[in-house]
Parts: sequence; structure tokens; C-alpha cells
Amino acid sequence: MANFEGIVNVLKPPGMTSSDAVCDLRHIFNMKRVGHMGTLDPGASGVLPIALGRATRLFDYLVEKQKRYIAEVTFGAETETQDSYGEILTSDDRIITREDIEGVLPYFRGDIVQKAPIYSALNQNGVKLYKLARQGKEIEEKYRDATIFSLDVIKEMEKNKFLIDVVCSKGTYIRTLCHDIGKKLGTHAYMSFLLRTSTGVFTLENSFSIAELRKMKEEGTLERAVMSTEDVLASFNTLDIKLSKSRYFHLLNGIPAPLCEAKEEVSEFPENTPLRLYCNGDFLGVGIIENSEVRLALNFTETK
Repeated sequence: MANFEGIVNVLKPPGMTSSDAVCDLRHIFNMKRVGHMGTLDPGASGVLPIALGRATRLFDYLVEKQKRYIAEVTFGAETETQDSYGEILTSDDRIITREDIEGVLPYFRGDIVQKAPIYSALNQNGVKLYKLARQGKEIEEKYRDATIFSLDVIKEMEKNKFLIDVVCSKGTYIRTLCHDIGKKLGTHAYMSFLLRTSTGVFTLENSFSIAELRKMKEEGTLERAVMSTEDVLASFNTLDIKLSKSRYFHLLNGIPAPLCEAKEEVSEFPENTPLRLYCNGDFLGVGIIENSEVRLALNFTETK
């Protein structure tokens, strides 16, 4: 089988853990070096980028990208997990309208602070909060900053159930957002469904189910599902420098090159920001600008 390198955008169904999806891809691609680019809760569905080979090193560069979700908010009840998998703690008979929700959404757009749910993967003294919660242990309140870039109502599904569209930063708790919207309206709410529609360049349109990947393996077309590291970095600034053979060799081995060798204007490129680096037209990998020089931070050349 071919030696694959890149990222596969998996369409994860509800009920499958992110680790299960990684395990499936190890078998499908017959590779050991496989890892996901940020977890998706077992109960959620949607896009889950999984890296193959050296592309696993891109985690720190891709995990910060914007996420987009479609969530269903159910009003009239609060659960212990803030989603449909937890026991109902309290309820009321308040009826919420679309106008009610749209009236409070402006409070949640922009930079917000969220109280982390007790059933989360955050740590307290080295132990996951959800494990402590299941044991009935006391849990310290933890807060996280998040940014909601856009937040809109899509439609009313049925009485007290609405779909919302959320574009947000990494680390945003969508179930907490649903809970807090209910609280702002003076009622209760929980997240009854979650679909991640995009994370960075990975969207529903370029995703593949596990069943589709298995079929592609049988047909010998698995390479169609693998997005190259060069394409994955398409949203990054691009820098192409021209170097002699010896300077090119130095760059591949960690010695920075001066920006005066760049083929294009780079004055607006921020320092310490990753970019897609080329030399003499050939893709090298991830570059970082530091002190008016460019360093090859991740080498994806064939000679490495």
C-alpha cells in the first residue's frame, strides 16, 4: 500500500469517539502514525480532520482555526451535562419564541467568558473533570475565554426547539452556550444535537465517512481522500524565496534565510506567524518569520 501523508477529513457520526475514528483510519490506511486534529465529543457529529504520517506535526498550527457548528437548543429543561445525554435536573413550562432568542443573541457575540461544564475534559489536579463529576467529588469552578464570531437562529424545529448557527474560536463550549442562552432568557435549556460543519479548511463538502473510506480502499482510490500538507496550509500566507543550492541546504537544516531573498513583498507578514514556505518554487513546509529572517519550522520535503 502507498505511503500516505496528509490529512483525511472524516465525517464522524454520533456515538463514535474521536479515538475510535483514529483507530479505524489506522486499519484502513495500514499506518501507525495517525492522530486527530482536535477532538469531537462522542455524541456530536461532523468534520474530524485526522492526520497521517508527518502531517500529525501540524496539530499546533491547525487546532487554533475557527470552528462552525449547527446546534439544536431545547428550552424548558436543564441537564447535568448540558446536553441530551445527562439526567434532567430541573424543568419549566416556559415557551420560547424565535424573537425571544434573537433578542438575547447579541449578548453572546464577540469575546465571552464561559464557565466550563463539570462534565468536560479539563483537568483538576491531573484528573479530568468528568471523572471527578462521575465520582461525586467537589469540582473547582473553571472559566475559559472564547470568541463567538457569528451566532444566528436558523429555524424553529418544533415547539421550544431551535437550530442555531455558530462560528467560534477553539475551545468554545457549544453546550454551555445553549445553557447560557436559556439562562439569559430566564428559563432552562440544553444542547440536544450538535453538528460541526467546518474547522479551518475542512468542511462537510470535503469530508468522507468511514464506510466511504473502506469502499475507496477496496477500489484502490484512497489517495483521493487525502489532502496534502501543501493544500491543508492554503489559508496561510505564502512566502517563496530564491536561494542557491548551498543556502537551500542550510535552510532545510535549520539555518534561517534573510527575507531579502523573498520573491514577493513581505513587509505586512507578521513576525512569529506560520506561513506556507516555498524555495525556488518548491514547497518546503511551515515557515516562521523571526528577526527579518525566515526559518523552516516544519520540513515536509521528500528528502527529510
